[in-house]
Amino acid sequence: MLKSTLSALGGRPRAFDGVLDQAGGIILGKDHEIRLAITCLLANGHLLIEDLPGMGKTTLAHTLARLLGLQFSRIQFTSDLLPADITGVSIFERDKSEFRFLPGPVFAQLVLADEINRATPKTQSALLEAMEEGQVTAEGQTRQLPTPFFVIATQNPAHQIGTFPLPESQLDRFLMRLELGYPDRAAERALLTAGGQRARAEQLPPMLKAEDLPALQKEAAAMHTAGPLIDYVQALVEATRHNPAFQHGLSPRAGLALLAAARAWAWLAGRDMVLPDDVQAVLPAVARHRLRSAQGGGYAQDEDIAALIRSVAIP
Repeated sequence: MLKSTLSALGGRPRAFDGVLDQAGGIILGKDHEIRLAITCLLANGHLLIEDLPGMGKTTLAHTLARLLGLQFSRIQFTSDLLPADITGVSIFERDKSEFRFLPGPVFAQLVLADEINRATPKTQSALLEAMEEGQVTAEGQTRQLPTPFFVIATQNPAHQIGTFPLPESQLDRFLMRLELGYPDRAAERALLTAGGQRARAEQLPPMLKAEDLPALQKEAAAMHTAGPLIDYVQALVEATRHNPAFQHGLSPRAGLALLAAARAWAWLAGRDMVLPDDVQAVLPAVARHRLRSAQGGGYAQDEDIAALIRSVAIP
């Protein structure tokens, strides 16, 4: 069944060629970041995008939802948002003399948690169970979320007014953290000439069907991972625990996340096995938000992660 599904889609890596091309035509000059975002989805993870306002974070989420054929929902996080505004609420129907549950916006296949750090930690925590277990427990009853279920959260830098820091437990639910950054000169010129890309994103045709994604995610998770490759991942994780550049090292769950992301990256590249290059390609996005710099306590710096990669020998 899996082979027939992939064949109908046109082959393993080819299934996403159109997605990458079309998304690259909307989010200009950010092909690497788009590939990482799709890798995160293939690895069955969730994505945190942190950057200044106006950098294309929301447009990227809209674009992926359209191209992947996913049911889309957007939650605008504000300081007065309540957990029930996310998960849903029960209302009493007088004519039936019973309560009926009204699902919240979290009941969608791709949920955009926009400016997540503008809500209080209590409200942010409403996403914890959904992101970890794929379900929501409200008023004593557990309800399953749609499949696939993918959260893209955006947040503004912590120094901006009206933001609350994400708890470490919430950060750890995100498989990857990305920064889009400013476009290069050519990409920005094209953007200025076109007059913005949001309207184009809304008109994109689906390149995949949502029901096909679980099979593709299973294919990516089944990528061959040799023993020496696992040794390399373990050595990287272990090295973070003894590196003076970081306050603390990566957890075992972070090691699992790194392996899952490396498998999905290798799958997307059309390979049959995971290579050390795949691990190195995804390590910054997987580890940056999980490691705290020993100087200042902020996110780990790219140069520290690059030095970590150089310090660990490939088996």
